[in-house]
Amino acid sequence: MFTPKIPVNAQPTGQIIPLTTTAVDGHAHAPAACSCQHTAPAPAATNRPTVQLTPGSLLLLVGGGTAVVLVVGAVLVSMLLAVAITAGSLAIVALVVRSTLNHERKH
Repeated sequence: MFTPKIPVNAQPTGQIIPLTTTAVDGHAHAPAACSCQHTAPAPAATNRPTVQLTPGSLLLLVGGGTAVVLVVGAVLVSMLLAVAITAGSLAIVALVVRSTLNHERKH
């Protein structure tokens, strides 16, 4: 299962060794001659960039990028603000609880 089906030469010799095809009943079939007319492949398209940026699409791309940066920045700033407000609130609550506990110990 894991053995290669085509043997690998240790040093290439330049000789082409054809693969043999044997039928199920044990006799080999000769390959049929090709009688069709093969044509050369079509020439490659002209050298032009894959993505063509017109001034309108470039403006749209810059505007979209700016909008994404602004939205992500607003989300991050609001998350930082929420953390700062929570930390401040917790600090105030800690001071009130400490003051209350100290006041209870004195009386």
